[in-house]
Amino acid sequence: MGDGSRATYDLGVNRIAVIMALTAEAAPVIAELGATPVASTSPLPIQFFEATRSGCHIVVSVNGQHPRHGVCSIGTDAASLNTYVTIDRFKPDLVISAGTAGAWARNGSQIGDVYVSDDRFVFHDRRIALDSFSEYGVGSYPAAKARRLAEALGLKTGVVTTSNSLDENDDDRAMIARSHACVKDMEAAAVAYVGEMMDTPVIALKAITDLVDHETPTAEQFTANLALASRLVGEKLLAVIDFCAARSLADLA
Repeated sequence: MGDGSRATYDLGVNRIAVIMALTAEAAPVIAELGATPVASTSPLPIQFFEATRSGCHIVVSVNGQHPRHGVCSIGTDAASLNTYVTIDRFKPDLVISAGTAGAWARNGSQIGDVYVSDDRFVFHDRRIALDSFSEYGVGSYPAAKARRLAEALGLKTGVVTTSNSLDENDDDRAMIARSHACVKDMEAAAVAYVGEMMDTPVIALKAITDLVDHETPTAEQFTANLALASRLVGEKLLAVIDFCAARSLADLA
């Protein structure tokens, strides 16, 4: 499917799964939804929370804490596992990769901007210099069409690019330039990869914590702006859920 949707794109959105990496990102959302924990029999550290809002069944699925390192399980491995387990168990009509991300001042982005994914998700750190594998490395997984949603809620749109590094190097920059990405995160393309494999549409909702091309180190910006961005993505996520409820996927486009 080239458009990031099921064959029945007029399918109503009654079940939404929200995939999140950091507990700090998820906490405001869980609190505002009044979501309650759901027991899990999986050996993975994933945490599930359920709620109902605007007639929709909502599952917030957080990657959880790594049992050995004692930190939140950020990055593509944890995101892929979380997305697979969540889709397999809850069968959502739509998956939202929600959280914080970086962007670039050169594109007009500012701290606190909230973006909805547009067109596709790509990787910028999977450089596979082998015939037939270079395109696989980049990925280019479809994002469900959501421009009408973005316009209605006053959100920016752009291609989301993913890697397992907080910063970027020269090779990353070259790949990002080729994809014309506007948002840089550590999970969304992995979520979209699983979504495509499991025939489930995916969008991303990302609040900007750091400007990659700013003179202030990325990690310093991220730490300083995490609470603000987490609050903003939580607020916009609730608006996205309300917009999606009782509408078809086509209505988002």
